[in-house]
Amino acid sequence: MHISMNELKAALRRCFEACGYFVGNYEDAANMILWLEKHDLNGLDELERALPYITERSEKPLSTVIYEDSTSAIIDSHDRSALNCIAASVDLAHAKALENGIATVTVHNCHNRMFILKALTDCGRRGISVAAYWQSGSDTVTEHSAAIRAGERYPSYSRATTSLPGNIDNKALTIICSSRVDLTTSLQQSKGNRNARHISPTQIADNKDHSVEQGIDVNEALWEQINHIGMGVLVENNKRSQMEAGGQ
Repeated sequence: MHISMNELKAALRRCFEACGYFVGNYEDAANMILWLEKHDLNGLDELERALPYITERSEKPLSTVIYEDSTSAIIDSHDRSALNCIAASVDLAHAKALENGIATVTVHNCHNRMFILKALTDCGRRGISVAAYWQSGSDTVTEHSAAIRAGERYPSYSRATTSLPGNIDNKALTIICSSRVDLTTSLQQSKGNRNARHISPTQIADNKDHSVEQGIDVNEALWEQINHIGMGVLVENNKRSQMEAGGQ
């Protein structure tokens, strides 16, 4: 079914608000999904994979800083989706890099890390270079990297299937941010890597030029699921309005 971008964004905001995301938090989550979708990077497919971590684990803490010093931090995402903490994690790396030149933030127990591309883009456009690396999969491990240079408008992204053994910590993400060094990254053509794919900043920009700006096709079942979750906000707001009216 065909949905306007504004309608989709409003539905996503309600969905994440109903799952307990804070005001700025659910705005970030909706924008990260739309950014991937608008740049032909399968944002809605990634959302489908994220939904179990959004709904089933909504009672878990949003994220916790378990270690921090002037140039680094370690964050526990509590086995939830990256949608709840990635923007804040990149902002933390950005702030530390502004003060100290370079910073590293590691996020553990985090799913759907592809959503970081929007946060990286925002950071690069603020004049700070940033790169991210993560692995996914248990039996077959896939490596991912993404980066943007300071002042650039679009990041690069690469991934490759590897012959690495299954990693028990395949829910971690490393973010490196620098105000002094231009960080670029792509996966090396190392032994055992296969099905490598690299998307340049130019290609991502071109994808935006060819995206559907006036609307988007959404799987009907997914659209119903998004709105079903978001109904929790409408019900709560209706109850609050009734209580306020009764008290007058």
